[in-house]
Amino acid sequence: MEITKKLEEIVALYEDLERRMADSAAEASPQELQQLAKKHSDLQEVVHAFRDYQRRQKRLAESRQLASCGDEEMEELARSDVEELEEALIQDEDLLRRLLLPRDPNDEKSVIMEIRGGAGGDEAALFAGDLFRMYTRFAERQGWRVEVMTLSETGIGGMKEAIFRMDGLGAYSKLKFESGVHRVQRVPVTEASGRIHTSTATVAVLPEVDDVEVEVRNEDLKIDTYRASGAGGQYVNMTDSAVRITHEPTGLVVTCQDERSQLKNRVKAMKLLRARLYDLELQKQQNQQAAERRGQVGTGDRSERIRTYNFPQNRVSDHRIGLTLHKLDLLLEGDLDEMIQALTMADQAARLQQSALE
Repeated sequence: MEITKKLEEIVALYEDLERRMADSAAEASPQELQQLAKKHSDLQEVVHAFRDYQRRQKRLAESRQLASCGDEEMEELARSDVEELEEALIQDEDLLRRLLLPRDPNDEKSVIMEIRGGAGGDEAALFAGDLFRMYTRFAERQGWRVEVMTLSETGIGGMKEAIFRMDGLGAYSKLKFESGVHRVQRVPVTEASGRIHTSTATVAVLPEVDDVEVEVRNEDLKIDTYRASGAGGQYVNMTDSAVRITHEPTGLVVTCQDERSQLKNRVKAMKLLRARLYDLELQKQQNQQAAERRGQVGTGDRSERIRTYNFPQNRVSDHRIGLTLHKLDLLLEGDLDEMIQALTMADQAARLQQSALE
């Protein structure tokens, strides 16, 4: 196996980290111990997989010897073991190659999601609301915390725009392939003739970034405050608590009015601004990679129609990987695991193919 040497180096590093973590000197520095533990944890899955692979290799060598030991009954059992172990080792090698693929440095981060109604008027806004509920229900299943940053609703239960934060380890790794145009095919409640209409909504998934990852200079910002709009009555905010921040070098504008406090709205708006600035850089990188990696799932093209939700057939189809599931009702309740796993596997397969060509 060509990657054995690399795997042996990883095991050596893993064992060295274990020794350093056990060293009494590391205990004197909690920060250093935390860093060592993080590196150790990152390597654990590949090390355990490689050790399983080595154990099967050893069993295979023993079984091959028994297959020619002269005892007919023992040889038959050994040949059966050889066949099973050879198939298992092929799967082990595939797993190890996947585990050795470069990891996305953003995978463990929380995310900021943006959903907007697209073509289709009121029906598009209703569909945007469906997507918002789908993703928040998925977050509940994962045990993530959802924090709404901006919510612009329509009078019929739809949403023009929803911007919200999902706080959970690995949120970006699970949701990063959701960016793009989502299309719905269904009979609108306002359609008397029963004709199927097609509408769209756009989804953007941004990894949340720390202050140190994106430099935002105060002199590049124009900050305005205004009175937040609301439902009226007791909910009307009588102070200028809403915040609009314009990043003048890029022209990016973010707003936040969800909180009653101007300070809290400003903090949320800055988080969103940093995420969008970081995403601009990611888009540049992904566009360059897309030119070299045609067919890869994660091109990051926000104008791409990625998925169709067909209500009459209870069907959802992801056009990037050709996957169709007849479980739209479950998907809308947050059951996204099968779709996410398929997208992740397709991306890994594309990257494996690309690395084989390089």
